[in-house]
Amino acid sequence: MIKARTVDYLIIGYGNTLRGDDGAGPRVAEAVAGWGLPNVRAISAAQLTPELAEALAGAEVVIFVDAQVGQAAGGPAASITFEPLAADDERPLEAHRSDPRRLLALTRWLYGRCPSAWLIAIPGVCFDFGEALSAVAQQGVDEALRRIRALLVGQQNLAYGARGEPA
Repeated sequence: MIKARTVDYLIIGYGNTLRGDDGAGPRVAEAVAGWGLPNVRAISAAQLTPELAEALAGAEVVIFVDAQVGQAAGGPAASITFEPLAADDERPLEAHRSDPRRLLALTRWLYGRCPSAWLIAIPGVCFDFGEALSAVAQQGVDEALRRIRALLVGQQNLAYGARGEPA
């Protein structure tokens, strides 16, 4: 068994940076990496692959960040959502692609442990070719970064706001 690097927090932002709002997750991961916080590792990935299981095994908490189809353009902006994740042992793994729940299951199977995990879903409205984010996705990236920073410096957790109210 390979010993993975141990960190308290692992942030994995994934998506296609050349498809508009789909690049929101990687942008969050890149920003977190730029903070240079101790005991925090951030990975920007085009997609979740089985090779990420080693990094998950060395983390206490993993936060996946992805863009999801949000409100229609011109409608009210959807907020980011936080969802606790559990390993999914029911669905088989694909060779070159996974989702967070299957990646957690693979991590537990390979390394005998599974970190606490969350998904931050950032609303997106434009997934056309291009690197620019829509205003909705940019607002989601900014909100996700504020919440992640507050978590990492101990001011709040993902499930509850700074004063203990549900997020």
